[in-house]
Amino acid sequence: MNLTTPIPHSFETERFLIRRYETSDEEVLYQAARESIAQVFEFLPWCHPDYQKRDATDWLETIAPNWKDGSAYSFGIFSKDGTEFHGGCGVNQIDGHPIANLGYWIKTSSAGKGIATEATIGLARFCTGKMGLQRIEIVMSIQNRASKAVAEASGAQFEGRARNRLLLHGKRHDALIYSITPADLK
Repeated sequence: MNLTTPIPHSFETERFLIRRYETSDEEVLYQAARESIAQVFEFLPWCHPDYQKRDATDWLETIAPNWKDGSAYSFGIFSKDGTEFHGGCGVNQIDGHPIANLGYWIKTSSAGKGIATEATIGLARFCTGKMGLQRIEIVMSIQNRASKAVAEASGAQFEGRARNRLLLHGKRHDALIYSITPADLK
């Protein structure tokens, strides 16, 4: 994706500050991942039982280079005052059509409060408005009921089931494909 203006590092929704992760987020990311392993690991293998602070550090160190080369834009979801971390969202697999994949996760103690839905809607608006994306895809295992609920609550349109679309823990999963276009956000 070739952008002529820099991508802003943050935006706000009604309840949240959604900002680019910083290396100083190591502790909050580590703690949130550790508390969420039982709920998240099945569908997000990065959040594994042996997750260590170094895993958080290593990943956070990829944020700025990914941002610079336009391959991924990852955000932390924080309370408006920036004091409480709730989870993350972002886009990757950005191509020249321009299309991207949107993902989200919420720490266990913040789940069930509409945070992922609000962040997804905000991120979709950000990506269509600031990045010019014309299509955003949300792809999840057919077994991931929570992610499906977020996609539907955010207004994403169901497009179908893709066979053997995901590889999680060495096992193939069929996936549900949802999309958001600029027209869906009006």
